[in-house]
Amino acid sequence: MADVLLPLAPPAGTETGAAPQMQYQQVRDERVDVDAPAHIAVDPAGQLVASMFEEFLTNYEAGDGYNYKDQLHKMVSRDGSTLFIDFSHISDFDFELKEALEMEFYRFTPYLRLGLTQFTKTLHPDYVESSSNQLFVSLYNLPEIMAVRSLRTDKIGHICSVMGTVTRTSDVRPELLTGCFRCGKCGHTLSDVEQQFQYTQPTMCTNPRCDNRNDWTLETNESTFVDWQRLRVQENSDEIPPGSMPRSIDVIVRGEVVEKAKAGDKCVLTGFLAVVADSGGLARAGEAAVSSRTNFTGDGVGGLKSMGVKELTYKTCFVASSILPFESRSSLSNVRPEDTMDPSSSAGKAEDIAREFSPEEREDIRRMRGSPDLYNKLVNSIAPNVFGHQEVKRGVLLMLLGGVHKTTQEGIKLRGDVNVCIVGDPSTAKSQFLKYVHTFLPRCVYTSGRASSAAGLTASVMRDNETGEYVIEAGALMLADNGICCIDEFDKMDIGDQVAIHEAMEQQTISITKAGITATLNARASILAAANPIFGRYDRGKTLKANIALSAPILSRFDLFFVVLDEMDDLNDFRIAQHILDVHCKRDTQVEPPFQQEQMKRYIRFARSLNPHITKESQERLVECYRMLRQGDTLGRNRTAYRITVRQLESMIRLSEALARLHCDDEVKPAYIDEAFRLLKKSIIHVDTEDVTFEEEGEGEGEEKEKEMSVESVETPVVQEETAPLGEFDPNTGVTAVSSPVVQAAEDLENAAPNVQPVAAPPQPKKKAVKTKITFEMYQQISTAFATMIRRKEDAGVNVTWKTAVEWFLETKESDIGGDVEELEKMNKLANKVIKKLIKSDGILVFLAEAEDGEGDSDRPLGVHPNYAIE
Repeated sequence: MADVLLPLAPPAGTETGAAPQMQYQQVRDERVDVDAPAHIAVDPAGQLVASMFEEFLTNYEAGDGYNYKDQLHKMVSRDGSTLFIDFSHISDFDFELKEALEMEFYRFTPYLRLGLTQFTKTLHPDYVESSSNQLFVSLYNLPEIMAVRSLRTDKIGHICSVMGTVTRTSDVRPELLTGCFRCGKCGHTLSDVEQQFQYTQPTMCTNPRCDNRNDWTLETNESTFVDWQRLRVQENSDEIPPGSMPRSIDVIVRGEVVEKAKAGDKCVLTGFLAVVADSGGLARAGEAAVSSRTNFTGDGVGGLKSMGVKELTYKTCFVASSILPFESRSSLSNVRPEDTMDPSSSAGKAEDIAREFSPEEREDIRRMRGSPDLYNKLVNSIAPNVFGHQEVKRGVLLMLLGGVHKTTQEGIKLRGDVNVCIVGDPSTAKSQFLKYVHTFLPRCVYTSGRASSAAGLTASVMRDNETGEYVIEAGALMLADNGICCIDEFDKMDIGDQVAIHEAMEQQTISITKAGITATLNARASILAAANPIFGRYDRGKTLKANIALSAPILSRFDLFFVVLDEMDDLNDFRIAQHILDVHCKRDTQVEPPFQQEQMKRYIRFARSLNPHITKESQERLVECYRMLRQGDTLGRNRTAYRITVRQLESMIRLSEALARLHCDDEVKPAYIDEAFRLLKKSIIHVDTEDVTFEEEGEGEGEEKEKEMSVESVETPVVQEETAPLGEFDPNTGVTAVSSPVVQAAEDLENAAPNVQPVAAPPQPKKKAVKTKITFEMYQQISTAFATMIRRKEDAGVNVTWKTAVEWFLETKESDIGGDVEELEKMNKLANKVIKKLIKSDGILVFLAEAEDGEGDSDRPLGVHPNYAIE
């Protein structure tokens, strides 16, 4: 270059003053290659890392024969662009490479990609030249997982793993990875301009004759773009210190890692912490621009807001190279994987799930499946810290297993998830079941109905601070998609908020039409709700709807209702107290469930992969069971529960399918339907337990009798009390009457002198109605006994009258009562009252013939209603 600076003789015909300038320009044009690429600084440490990483990919082989050559072949076959590297393999192979990546991962990331490119060129040279995809390296399985709030500036550029819950995902957009820019003045092209977390143009043109610094045009055809997505990750609830708010951070993912996580997933993210310019902080949405004069000197800065808001425009974000579900990393099984809607794919899916387990785990599943009394063992393994409540545990177990999701030919999806509601007195372990399910499932959301709004349960529309656009913020039901949403204090929700979840509970979708956004979102979640009675404690004398503040549509959407009562029982109270003391004193050794929690998760996950089908025999049994439930509702037997609709038939189908999954059976057998029918009937009848009250004499009935009496002066209450319990039967009073001498004399007087008007007696005070109360269980036992006996006689061709039915009932009770006349009289009246209620109120018994002249109801034959099924 020394000759460039030497003065040359001016060409002929030129002026002397212009000669030096033209000479320098001519020499520069001749010696400088305008099209030569710009000089790029080389990092020797980076080149060393690239060669070490290439050597690792080429020579590493795990103990089980795994190597990265096979993974590269699979990546090329599927036209992929990302090679997933286990960080523990790097630690075992080269400690220096592991230390370099831990300290300066961001610096060496381009050289890792360079090493991967060289490795790919060795095995598949045509793929690198022909493929337009950029190759990426994804690391996972770091030894330590950090919390979101532990990310500080000292972690910038270092590789680390963070665990959290994804709360928001953006659309997949193209990101400019390396740009090709054309100069607007000279037309020179600059390629491979790396972008630094924002749109970055060249600082100056490489053409020495051009001084352009700002006029650039992006050549999109020659630039490199990659898929880009932003996530919002919030730290898990169990990692939040007391009194602190949950922290969140933005996560950037690229390439094949996009769309790997959705809202509600609990994930482990591996990458590095980066500092980016907070472009949204410079001009927030809704802020007006303020103009100022040039070179205007105003007052000094006053206040912290003026000092920091516009200057501190940097923020941290996490650039993730891999995203893995938390349960996969911790060897926990996801018990609720993505359910397929195609029943024909169940076999292959079950085989795929089985391959994920080790041989020891598969053998353990076979041993559990073949164990005797599997159903009760699994039930006893649910919430072992809770004493008793076996029926509630059965419902929770079947909810974890779930039914089969189906799709009709028209594309309508049929719900397969089971919804369960627990209603009862305080301190009956309702919330304990919700907490157990929340810790049992990896994808489960726990919330309170009192502190949740309709938007918080479903979804809301918010404005994004970065782009200013409206985005959908997922609610509890969306976050629990393919999981379970536990809602405590369900009855404390407002009526408007309850209406908002009607669609999510049955159709399992959430429809939103707000701020120009029209979308239908998935909410395929089971709901486990706990509710308290309105009056603090459950009043058995009132109906279910009168005890809880829930509407009829909400009640019909629950498959199972469990009413838990705090009843006084010395033996049960002693056992509960002993169990609680064992839990507090002995900690983890107080209970030994038949199966451990890890075994339960593996078994339930495998069972959920099965899609049992309903046989012809099971279909007939389902129809019969539904008919019995429906007829009990129409006959008034279950009027204190909710109405029996087609949803209860679908509930039986889902419960029977869950029982078939529990036994790993491909067919739904009638035995499973019987158990589902028993649970559903238990759910319905258990709430129908108000006491049955009989009145000895109503007010209207007494007044009518007084008007019909013609001789009031001779019949007095004393005479009424002295009538013997034998003789002619009277169904209205429930006793048999014998004419006393006084009554006989009055009748003779009336017959002998019909024209003589009787002397009116002074008005007697109205007789007060006497109420007889029995429990519903006792009423059901007596009514079932009458119906069974009458139907048996009907089948034998023998007519049974009201009178003979009472006599039969007294004969059955004679051995228990003995010779107690007073007790016999009480049972006589009770039997008559029950028969009267069965005829007039419940419609279970009917008269088979009309009354003839002079014939009372006691002599008319009785029959059982043909639609009534005796339990």
